[in-house]
Amino acid sequence: MQQLFRIRLVRAKSSHQHTRFRFSHTRLVLEEEGILTTLLKKIMKKTIYLYPFLLLLLSYLSSCSNTATVSTAPAKASSWPRGVTYEIFVQSFCDSDGNGIGDIKGMTSKLDYLQDLGVEGIWLMPMNPSPSYHKYDVTDYYGIHPDYGTMEDFKEFIRQAHSRNIKVVMDMVLNHSGVDHPWFQEAMKDKNSPYRDYYVWAHQNDPQTKEEGKIIAGDSDNVNRWHKVQGSDYLYYGYFYGGMPDLNFDNAALKEEVFKIGRYWLKEVGVDGFRLDAARHIFPDDRPEDNHQWWVEFKKEMQKVKPDVYLVGEVWAPADVVAPYTKGLPALFNFEMSWAILDALNSGKGNSLAIKHAGIMDFYKKENPEFIDATILSNHDQNRIMSEVNGDEKKAKMAAALLFTLPGSPYIYYGEEIGMSGKKPDELIREPFLWDVKEKDQCRATWITPTFSTEAVVAPATVQAQQENSMLNHYKTFIRLRNNSNALTYGELKPVQLNNPEISAFERIHQHESLLVLHNLSGAEITLALPVNLQDYRIARFQHNGAALARSKVLLPAYSSLILQR
Repeated sequence: MQQLFRIRLVRAKSSHQHTRFRFSHTRLVLEEEGILTTLLKKIMKKTIYLYPFLLLLLSYLSSCSNTATVSTAPAKASSWPRGVTYEIFVQSFCDSDGNGIGDIKGMTSKLDYLQDLGVEGIWLMPMNPSPSYHKYDVTDYYGIHPDYGTMEDFKEFIRQAHSRNIKVVMDMVLNHSGVDHPWFQEAMKDKNSPYRDYYVWAHQNDPQTKEEGKIIAGDSDNVNRWHKVQGSDYLYYGYFYGGMPDLNFDNAALKEEVFKIGRYWLKEVGVDGFRLDAARHIFPDDRPEDNHQWWVEFKKEMQKVKPDVYLVGEVWAPADVVAPYTKGLPALFNFEMSWAILDALNSGKGNSLAIKHAGIMDFYKKENPEFIDATILSNHDQNRIMSEVNGDEKKAKMAAALLFTLPGSPYIYYGEEIGMSGKKPDELIREPFLWDVKEKDQCRATWITPTFSTEAVVAPATVQAQQENSMLNHYKTFIRLRNNSNALTYGELKPVQLNNPEISAFERIHQHESLLVLHNLSGAEITLALPVNLQDYRIARFQHNGAALARSKVLLPAYSSLILQR
């Protein structure tokens, strides 16, 4: 097979500021710490007639490789909670004892993997005792589910995570308990129980029990909110379903009990914060101000124990509805932006993404200038991003490129980084992680037989680690890029319009670092001229999929990314 040659122009490290050439036998790439190369500049000075040839050459080269090139490796810039966080469904992540169910010791054994990936925080889905596989119907707020291990196992996990500078956030389910929780069992049996008022009750003749609930969010499609108790004339309220009775936060004793629970996990166990489930539904839908105020109160109580406590809330709603929650929940998941990214990927049009994000941030900043924008592509309640783009790896990689270059503190849903797929029902978007080929995988959970994420369609992590262009290495590259850039981690967002709907273009600016980010969301190559006001972006900081800059002309092959620096 005919071999190509690689020409890499590298500035000399010595005091002599000359340029030297290096050749290798793999492929031909023309690079420079500036526009394209000093070589190209000299050629261009000789004759303008070579310019079309050079663009054609760049186009050819882009088809030879889809690797990424980073011009420099600056010092780490990110610091949690402004870093990358990884969501884990413990049951599916890593099984240490071979019983088919993922557990805490299994997670502990994979902390080095997460550290190498570049994450600085872990969000753990519920681990409390519960009768369900998902464990969102808690029966003991102070315990660890025995399938997952012991409290000492969890404390050791936290110690090991902290030794790697990884924070630990646990899911706190406060909107409701499980029907099997001792509080509810006592409340159901005895109208005079002190726990009766921990829940919301109404007589069967009360008109409100006859009404269907309104669907105001994407977190539930349940309209039957009032549930019967056998042998009783009273019904209890459960927003999600009968197995999850809502707690009554108008009750002072319950509120104090919730504060006690939070203090225990922060002070006695050592977690760094909480992900607050169903944060919009603490009070009924027609009492949003009470919801906002509750989280302000909760934050103050938690800060008494841990001043730097991290709280991230789940509020499925547009930005104008989410924004008031930032007063009590300084971090909130940006569902609206995840929907916009998906729409852009499937339409091939990315020119409105930065505008959309800037608009969302304006809403948040009015309420809390220090808010933390918890950005996502998907989570445990949504179809996986790979399935949402119909298995198109190029689009899935572009999704990651957008996630790690737009503003925000990104969350990765476990397995996203190896291209796991899945569509509802929920069990099928929570399938076991693939660590190695089956005969070598000592850690794969088997509690469910996977439908979507099988080895037939997903290469295990160990295999992908050895593949230069794998999804896993793509994620590592973009996480490293973000973590090492102040502009990408903390920078202001300035949307850029290039009169090309396929390109998502924006500036990220922080102090002395200014970056111009260009993503081609289409399946076609695009060449464009930078506007005069952007032509001072002359340094190619990052190139992916053959993207390149020649003078003020940008070449963006299909699904490529280019980051330029002033």
